Amino acid sequence: MTFSEHFYTSPDGLNLYYREYGTEEEACPLVCLSGLTRNSGDFHDFALRYSKTRKVYALDYRGRGKSDYDASYSNYNPQVYLGDIYAFLTQKNISRALFVGTSLGGLLIMALAGLAKQFIAGAILNDVGPEVDQSGGNRILEYVGKDVRFPTPEACASQHRESYIGAYPDLDAAGWQKVAGNTYTFDETARNYRLNYDLALGKALAEQFGKGEQVDLWPFFRALDDIPLLAIRGALSDVLSAEVFARMQQENPKMQAVLLENRGHVPLLDEPAALEKMDPFIAGIR
Repeated sequence: MTFSEHFYTSPDGLNLYYREYGTEEEACPLVCLSGLTRNSGDFHDFALRYSKTRKVYALDYRGRGKSDYDASYSNYNPQVYLGDIYAFLTQKNISRALFVGTSLGGLLIMALAGLAKQFIAGAILNDVGPEVDQSGGNRILEYVGKDVRFPTPEACASQHRESYIGAYPDLDAAGWQKVAGNTYTFDETARNYRLNYDLALGKALAEQFGKGEQVDLWPFFRALDDIPLLAIRGALSDVLSAEVFARMQQENPKMQAVLLENRGHVPLLDEPAALEKMDPFIAGIR
């Protein structure tokens, strides 16, 4: 196995899973935070690439992947996730890390910058900014928490392609199988493949959206002004709009930015144009 598997304890006693890649400790570690319904598996190839020069950690939030599900679905919220991340950093004795965050993960990085920026040596925001486009938010709200099941991995990949071809118009068959493999897990009881997260997440998300409260995240984004920052946008994204991406560059002229053609929400972080930017960016943060 190219990584080791571990658990840490959340402030309220859940066992939360993470992967650890690499052994080199000269540079600060890289901490990977996934999207809303995603898990540590999304970062496998990314972690293999960068674990040659530093340790890489990829976390499963509560209710995702191999982490414990929460009996109280209301705990599926950003404030609790931040507490979990802080618990991970303190239990691992990590005082400073380079963070990469996809979608929700990027929002959590911005929040961490506003509350405890001393932990952040650098940040990569993957297709996320201080404002979520309404079309993308509505789309996410529509699918999260639906109990969809399939008999085979091939059926999972086929359905995933049908649902997300607009975001990955040039993805090949192997690519669809890889993405779907991280999306579904085998249900031993039902003998089929189900989504790899707690479906109660949909109920939590609906209630959070239903309150109609929108937090102004621009002050949190500005907290990254004096931290090395790279932002990635998929040109087809319905979550990070071109207008918000442009404003991010205006607000922080030091921010490095890359636009990926033929990618929607979210880039897979294996695109050549992304790697061309990430390689020197990550190497430069010690």
